[in-house]
Amino acid sequence: MRGPLQFDHAFNALTGNLPFPWQRELYCRFVTDRFPESCNLPTGLGKTSVIPIWMMALAANPAVVPRRLVYVVNRRTVVDQATNEARKMREHLAALPELSRSLSGLCSQPSDLPLAISTLRGQFADNTEWRNDPARPAVIVGTVDMIGSRLLFAGYGCGFKSRPLHAGFLGQDTLLVHDEAHLEPAFQGLIAAIETEQQRCGEFGRLRVMALTATSRTDGEQFRLTDADREHPEVRKRIEAKKDITFCAAADEKQVADEVAERALKHRGGGQAILVFLRELQNLHNVVKKIEAECPGQVQSLTGTMRGLERDRLAKEDAIFARFMPKPGPGVTPQLGTVYLVCTSAGEVGIDISADHLVCDLTPFDSMAQRFGRVNRFGTGDARIDIVHPTTFDEKDQLRAVRQRTLELLRKLPQKEDGRDASPAALGNLPIADRQAAFTPEPVILSTSDILFDTWALTSIREKLPGRPPVADWLHGVADWEPRETYVAWREEVECLTSELLERYKPEDLLEDYPLKPHELLHDRTSRVFDEFEKIAERCPDQFAWLMDSDGDVRVLSLYQLAKRDKQKNPVVNLADCTILLPPQVGGLDNGMFTGSAAFDDEHRVYDVADKWMDEKNASRRCRVWDDDEPPERMRLVRAIDLRPDADRDDDEGEETPKRRYWRWYARPRSADDEGSRTARVKQELVPHLQSAKDFASALVAKLGLNDREPLLALAVTLAAGWHDLGKHRKVWQRSIRNDDYPRQVLAKSGGRMSPLDLNDYRHEFGSLIDVRSYPEFLQLNADTQDLVLHLIAAHHGRARPHFPTEEAFDLERTASDAAEIVREVPRRFARLQRRYGRWGLAYIESLVRAADALASQAREASQAEPMQSSLSPATDDSR
Repeated sequence: MRGPLQFDHAFNALTGNLPFPWQRELYCRFVTDRFPESCNLPTGLGKTSVIPIWMMALAANPAVVPRRLVYVVNRRTVVDQATNEARKMREHLAALPELSRSLSGLCSQPSDLPLAISTLRGQFADNTEWRNDPARPAVIVGTVDMIGSRLLFAGYGCGFKSRPLHAGFLGQDTLLVHDEAHLEPAFQGLIAAIETEQQRCGEFGRLRVMALTATSRTDGEQFRLTDADREHPEVRKRIEAKKDITFCAAADEKQVADEVAERALKHRGGGQAILVFLRELQNLHNVVKKIEAECPGQVQSLTGTMRGLERDRLAKEDAIFARFMPKPGPGVTPQLGTVYLVCTSAGEVGIDISADHLVCDLTPFDSMAQRFGRVNRFGTGDARIDIVHPTTFDEKDQLRAVRQRTLELLRKLPQKEDGRDASPAALGNLPIADRQAAFTPEPVILSTSDILFDTWALTSIREKLPGRPPVADWLHGVADWEPRETYVAWREEVECLTSELLERYKPEDLLEDYPLKPHELLHDRTSRVFDEFEKIAERCPDQFAWLMDSDGDVRVLSLYQLAKRDKQKNPVVNLADCTILLPPQVGGLDNGMFTGSAAFDDEHRVYDVADKWMDEKNASRRCRVWDDDEPPERMRLVRAIDLRPDADRDDDEGEETPKRRYWRWYARPRSADDEGSRTARVKQELVPHLQSAKDFASALVAKLGLNDREPLLALAVTLAAGWHDLGKHRKVWQRSIRNDDYPRQVLAKSGGRMSPLDLNDYRHEFGSLIDVRSYPEFLQLNADTQDLVLHLIAAHHGRARPHFPTEEAFDLERTASDAAEIVREVPRRFARLQRRYGRWGLAYIESLVRAADALASQAREASQAEPMQSSLSPATDDSR
């Protein structure tokens, strides 16, 4: 794969294109361990080709190229182009048997697909491929929020048990590519700080960070196009694409939307695809209304305030949207004639669309450059760009100065026959200092410290912790001109669970079992959310909502309480950076957007879409069923709710219309939020399970090269996997999984034949810590290896980071002195090991043991599959 001819052949087979010179050079850099910190490449030149370049480099030199590629896109992204590109490349691997064999040889387990592909949003939202076999090459795609929160051990949508697993696997042996990095300078600074901290701590599998941008904020050393690129005919066609700007003045800001609509309508009847951009949501609504009045059925809108479900459907199914895509999805026929796509900033980033012409208002230069990149993207047309700007700028606009500088700068572009030249080449020739002066101001980027990283890593402390702030401000920075936002979703449990039931079923626990996912959520400015929410509260003041803050704490409040204002007319309850969970019956949804005047309409609008989280085969990852209804096959029970715990079962039989009572929540194992080993569908004895886990761990560390690089670490992982469940050899634990054959038969997994019994809070990991210390093989280890083995055993279900809660720190079948010694030593050991291996390094090592445990369970199930139990015989949580 090292030679240019071999690379050209493989690149063409994977992508369908011959490589540009910069793509060959980037491959050479990867293979020789010279990863650039930043790549400044014009739009339309295939930046996502970094995925096949990484894949080929990994096959050529796995000793230096990270095993996983994490591709981070801006939070406003709509179409997950990177995931689709990775899927196509994986399909084309069949045409490259040598490359496929090389990648397969890196896996610890045989796989028909040597490349794992997962995304932390949308359809592929965590299919677990990337973490089932840590040795398997993997592409993970996610947003700044999804990837960033996991890197900081905060994992939006993750329970406390899986947070270290995600942090470890994302933060080690990983090349993190940050696309359009100039749009999120705070996140770019954060991941650079993590990389530096890992270097300082000497973490063995450290993170590599590479920024991708078409509009760099700096003029430092960067990977750029070469002279050979500029002489390449296809590159030249794209960077010199014809895009001519004309400037249109409106009297003031209030008149801009009308002028944009008028300019857009001048294109009607031309049979072309017209893209329209507007800063403000209200302006977008006004422009859509005007265009729709003149051109009914020819306009579609795209905003960042749409709920994820409707936003994703728009990209996959809408005929107007398909008109702007180079390759529309299967089954979608692009609409003919003149069509309009009207967008806010949600359409600026991460979408591979190309329009014939563009009409827009004025934003800072970095935003304008993104907009220009969405018109005549491939240089095959003759695009016109109409920029509408106010003659008088609003004095209250905090971006007024940079918008004015942008207008002045764009007027310095070369004059062509039909307007100013807005090609990528012309924009790139503008003085860097002038471009920087017209950029959106950087937010306040908060500094990190070893203390902050330490506190975020304390994942087993679930309560509020002084000195552990929410991570959002570190992901995006603090900007006065960026208003705070609030998320909204609808769930049936808010409607069903009364105050009495909420004492039994805490909202925080319910949301950990059945987390909110991106397709359920919409978000908007907090001020707009409050205004719309007031309309709902006026209609339904006595209904209740759940208000979840950024730490995951939930308050249950009436809509009347949430909508109150003080004497100064300010909201009494702060909704900023919070999530409001509403009962479906209050309504509030229209075309995927939060609209307080929209009453509930169960025939046309689906509010609770928690169960519409589908995998790539369009199968549900999870479901909630009532009473005796059967769940889909091969689901496991994650929660059972009795809505009438004080009623007798026979009471229902005499009712003409029985009320719903039993609500059971299921998830597909290793498809939803499963940590891997939580539940087994096949009965497994303890000793064979431990031996199998040890064998899988041994194969893992061998394929990862740890036997040579870190032999004592590899030994500790292998031994810990073989001893991790020793504490299940207890009468109380075996009784809790209803094993009536104990002690004749000792089980590691029950097979889910009967409902579990909650006898007490005993944790089998804690018992394992006591038992392993008497094993001769353990006693022969040196002190450092013993330390690591004990921690890996303690942490294999997310505890011991840094402690076991008081109610779990006991073992009724061992002496009190044994337990007391363990309790004292667990947090001290965690601190010692985190200093030795680093925060992400230790989490990664823990996750290897967890992966081996999960692989052992999966192997047993594959070799002895049994039919799933009915919904009345729920699967047992064997992680207890």
